[in-house]
Amino acid sequence: MTTLKPLAERMRPETLEHYYGQSHLVGPDGILRKMIEARRLPSLILWGPPGVGKTTLSEIIARSLGANFYSLSAVHSGVKDVREALEQIAKDGGGIFSSDIRPILFIDEIHRFSKSQQDSLLGAVEQGVVTLIGATTENPSFEVIRPLLSRCQVYTLSPLSKEEMLALLHHALTSDEMLSKRHIELTETDALMQLSGGDARRALNILELVTLSTTADPLSITNSLVSEHVQANPIAFDKGGELHYDIASALIKSIRGSDPDAAIYWLARLIEGGEDPSFIARRLMISAAEDIGLANPNALLLANACAMTLDRIGWPEGRIPLAETVIYLACSEKSNSAYNAINNALTRVRATGNLPVPLHLRNAPTELMSDLGYGAGYLYAHDYPGHFVQQQYLPDAIVGERFWQSDEANASEVQMMNRWRLRWGQKSEE
Repeated sequence: MTTLKPLAERMRPETLEHYYGQSHLVGPDGILRKMIEARRLPSLILWGPPGVGKTTLSEIIARSLGANFYSLSAVHSGVKDVREALEQIAKDGGGIFSSDIRPILFIDEIHRFSKSQQDSLLGAVEQGVVTLIGATTENPSFEVIRPLLSRCQVYTLSPLSKEEMLALLHHALTSDEMLSKRHIELTETDALMQLSGGDARRALNILELVTLSTTADPLSITNSLVSEHVQANPIAFDKGGELHYDIASALIKSIRGSDPDAAIYWLARLIEGGEDPSFIARRLMISAAEDIGLANPNALLLANACAMTLDRIGWPEGRIPLAETVIYLACSEKSNSAYNAINNALTRVRATGNLPVPLHLRNAPTELMSDLGYGAGYLYAHDYPGHFVQQQYLPDAIVGERFWQSDEANASEVQMMNRWRLRWGQKSEE
């Protein structure tokens, strides 16, 4: 008795005509379609989330070109397996001069290969023994070694759109041998779209699960029917991966852009994804200093208080002070003048090296140092009206240079800048 394959496997297309999604790559003007038609294919890295057709596309490419196709999974393979695959390719007649179409070596989840495992591919790719197609869900900039990356073209695959997903599901209902025997209608699709999240494999699995759960014919697939049979899909999140940093970056940029709704949304994504609350608190303290700064110094006090509160009250109540802080920071006036000032000063320090401290600013804890002029001529500011006296504080070589520039849009900074200008005999600005 033959075991029935899962629907997602039964619906795996063999040609581009039945391949859904990635029109930017395989549509009429897609770069990969043009390469296939020209029969000139470089080594590739296909980067995208699960279920968007990386493996299927690789098989279609090989079939369209008539190329021998060899497949390895980085989860179960090592250097030995790579060498054996390359030896098998050579034994089968693959190689530089045997054909105008090189054999294709497909490596699934290539990001799981170690550096030495990826190194073992370099010679074959460089010499043209094989065309490598690597599939990865992780950013190849971080996970693929530079020498291999430089020998491959990287193409990004996107989650399927709602329209592409609906087209795929309708195709399955009308063309699959099992489903087409029944009268099945997609009456409501919101739940199915939300649970699949652009993952074609998951969408087909959900469709199969729902249709197998009932013998009703005709069958109307509704949101409630899907929700009844399918558990909610966990929020996509990887604490150690790119998505972790992308969402954290979106939170900080939403705060910087003064959008409290977007900021609170990205905070919720971090929380729901299981992010460490202390990581979020640290990022908020940085944002308070970098993006709000002198425009509202209380922001840093609140961010620091939020971190302390988290330590005291724990989780899940800690989400409340985090939300309060995020909204406060997003709604606060912004200034990065302190951030720019320290960066400007660091740049000058690196360019000028160890400029000597003016003698009058140096301490003279010993008699010898006093005899050498350390501290001579220093004017103690508190002895003068307004606790201010004009004297040189910068090294001789950079006297008069400016590192801090106030943001004239912020009243608190304008007040500080005008005080500074008046003390140094400069004209204040309204």
